[in-house]
Amino acid sequence: MTTRGAPHADVLRAEVLVVGSGIAGLTAALEIDGDADVLLVTKGALAAGATLHAQGGIAAAVGPGDTAADHARDTLAAGAGLAEEAAVRLLCEEGPAAIARLVERGVAFDRDEDGAPALGLEGAHGRPRILHAGGDATGRAIELALVASVRERGIRVLERTALADLVVHDGRVRGARLLGADGRSVLVRAGAVLLATGGAGQLFAHTTNPQVATGDGVAAAARAGAALADLELYQFHPTSLAVPGGFLVSEAVRGEGAVLRDADGRRFLPAVDPRAELAPRDVVARAIARTMAAQGGLPVRLDATGIGGDRLRERFPTIDAAVRAAGLDWGRSPIPVTPAAHYWMGGIRTDLDGRTSLPGLLAAGECARTGVHGANRLASNSLLEGAVLGARAGVAAAEDAAAVAAAEAADDGAGTDAAAAAAGAGGPVTWTRADLQQLMWSRAGLLRSGEQLREAAAVLEGWQAPAPRTINALEDRNLLELGRLLVAAALARPRSVGAHHRLDDPCEAATVGPAGTSAAPASLHPLETR
Repeated sequence: MTTRGAPHADVLRAEVLVVGSGIAGLTAALEIDGDADVLLVTKGALAAGATLHAQGGIAAAVGPGDTAADHARDTLAAGAGLAEEAAVRLLCEEGPAAIARLVERGVAFDRDEDGAPALGLEGAHGRPRILHAGGDATGRAIELALVASVRERGIRVLERTALADLVVHDGRVRGARLLGADGRSVLVRAGAVLLATGGAGQLFAHTTNPQVATGDGVAAAARAGAALADLELYQFHPTSLAVPGGFLVSEAVRGEGAVLRDADGRRFLPAVDPRAELAPRDVVARAIARTMAAQGGLPVRLDATGIGGDRLRERFPTIDAAVRAAGLDWGRSPIPVTPAAHYWMGGIRTDLDGRTSLPGLLAAGECARTGVHGANRLASNSLLEGAVLGARAGVAAAEDAAAVAAAEAADDGAGTDAAAAAAGAGGPVTWTRADLQQLMWSRAGLLRSGEQLREAAAVLEGWQAPAPRTINALEDRNLLELGRLLVAAALARPRSVGAHHRLDDPCEAATVGPAGTSAAPASLHPLETR
């Protein structure tokens, strides 16, 4: 049964409320016992969101000679010392079983001539272990298979409805207030609430994320008092197509042999890291940013001509279509690429079952900070996290809900939530989302300094949040609050680590870019006027 965003009752009940319909939310809902009353809420259509757009694939130790220990070793190394070993080992050890479960649910991963999984290689992986489907449409294959399973199970779904705020009573999350596309407010009473709302790439002017990635779950959890962690750790994908609108060019392209060149046609990464184009994402992204700075902000070039046009069309049909739609022939000429905001390693602090510091509240996927990614997520571990830890969170949410009868959830109007208190608040709004995104890109982006961050903090503090009467206004409120939190966290960590790079870190003071050029401010971008 699917319940559309409107019309609907003003008060709903569920044993477990799951917010978000990417791989983490869908998997969580499917892992909850079929007899439980589950309500799955999503801001857009059921199949929309970041998972649908994931290209590269999903990592797991399923190939001959590969082991969970090897996968864990690569994940810990990419995490730059901040990944938690217990979390990483659990992720990698449970990965193969999660892949098998996806296959059971209808995901048809690509296979080689012998019928074995066709495994790709991506940056910072010690061996090929990336499963993919439809060439570069892995996320789409997974999303559509899980959506079909949810519909087959008859799980209640509320589409085009956003999370406004959590309802907290006597120190426990008892449900949530939602906001429909028609402007109606809905109270859901639930024994447990599981957030799987994804990241907040829309904080930045240039991102690989879809429009719905506005950090709604993290913002609501923050307002409710849940513990957050590592908000300064935002990963910038090295290779977004440098054309208006951008488009992610998967790391798997470099795994197939593509290389990065500066404006003069020179490869620059071998001098930065012995792994060159297959170094961790933070290393590659910073090297690109410095090279761009040295050539006046011009994008670098991804040279895939050695792979050949036929192989590119076969292996990367989605990217190939996007590149050709931009008027480029990457089988014949290198294409312009630039870093873009991609993935939030920080978020709502959880344990390995998704439980947060607030009883009754769980989180999974990109909105959760589980410790598996540390300061720099290893390529293709995000879908794996959604599958493994989403499943665990679903089981835990059902257990928590069973301990609190739905009839004992907060009475109508009981409890506190910021949405009710702020519904009539909000003074004159003198900024736009584009203003916020440009400020965050130029002052709190890939390369940051204390001075830039303090400038951003002062501007953000002076901006008034809009009254959250529409989904768009609610998103803007969330982005403003998250921008403030991210900037504060970045200021509080004066040393560079992984994706958090401080230009004023004393250890970085002597760092220079290509041709002896010192690192430039993060404001340079090929799509901006200077």
